Amino acid sequence: MVWKSILFLLMAFVIIAGISFPIVEHPALWYQFPIIPGLEEKAKIIFFHVPTSWLTVIAFLTSTIYSVQYLRKKDLDDDAKAYAAAQIGIIFCILATVTGSIWAKFNWGSFWNWDPRETSIFMLLLIYGAFFALRSAIEVEEKKASLSAVYSIIAFVTVPFFIFIMPRIMTGLHPGSANDTNAGPVVNFKMNSNMLLVFFLSLAAFTILFFWMWRLNYKSIIYKDKLTKKLV
Repeated sequence: MVWKSILFLLMAFVIIAGISFPIVEHPALWYQFPIIPGLEEKAKIIFFHVPTSWLTVIAFLTSTIYSVQYLRKKDLDDDAKAYAAAQIGIIFCILATVTGSIWAKFNWGSFWNWDPRETSIFMLLLIYGAFFALRSAIEVEEKKASLSAVYSIIAFVTVPFFIFIMPRIMTGLHPGSANDTNAGPVVNFKMNSNMLLVFFLSLAAFTILFFWMWRLNYKSIIYKDKLTKKLV
């Protein structure tokens, strides 16, 4: 399919550009990035860390939308879609935590500092980890779907707070915290045009990747359910 070719080209370009394009003091060529004070080479993490955080929100939002759909229609197909999105969401939440920890090691000297940004994403991991624990503890499909849908909706209420609000109203080490008097071009999205291009292409590529993964995961859940019923 055409969109798969586009995804491959986008991901290939983002990976190559995000890793190999040099950061120089005075960029003169289209493939050169400017030095960002305080970040230097570490600024390249934005091409991978920010998209994984973005997809965490998109995935949990998708799960919530289909949870609402399930409560309205009581269609187990919607429950499968919500569950599939939540699974992808927890994967990207873990990836955001890992990439953020790697950046923290190089920038702050430690993988974990209990910065508000780190604490907030850790809380999300706990909240959605409990979601999967809830599902695994219930055997009746309709009851599992209903309780999961209600939990998913309630859980998503915390996502905007932990991702967008808490890290900005509390003092911390992460750029954009309440005590950050110089948020810089990364937080303010005032990077030079080359970095912005790669950044938004990365967001686009990761978003397409999510919907592809979500669709595949949803189908696998349906096939597994049908196979289980046949065996029973």
